[in-house]
Amino acid sequence: MKTVALLAAFCTLSACTIIPPTNGPLPPSTDGIARAALGHKVYVDGPSVTPLAVIEDSRCPAEVQCVWAGRVRISARIDLGARSEERELTLHQPIQVADGSLELVEVTPARTKEAAIPPGDYRFGFRFMGGI
Repeated sequence: MKTVALLAAFCTLSACTIIPPTNGPLPPSTDGIARAALGHKVYVDGPSVTPLAVIEDSRCPAEVQCVWAGRVRISARIDLGARSEERELTLHQPIQVADGSLELVEVTPARTKEAAIPPGDYRFGFRFMGGI
């Protein structure tokens, strides 16, 4: 009987744990870069950004010497308060958004010689500069 009472008390107490939503905006990390996976929204010091799809990843594989480094382009939904828009972002090329600029500053993991990156393995880092 004591076991049942302890189990009931444990279940009741564990229900009080606050777990943040996984699909809500997340704050930027301490380095000022807001990171998100495909389909996940992240707060980027002004707008919120949701990476939607990888359009191109033609980066040179890690540990390989290439003539051209390649590039990464993604489509993303940018939420600006009452409105949102879908835009294309290219790694290290800021775009004008509202009263500042939004930049895709990192894409991980790095490409490898062995295989292409599965879509679920991508992580993107964003930075917003400007604003009032």
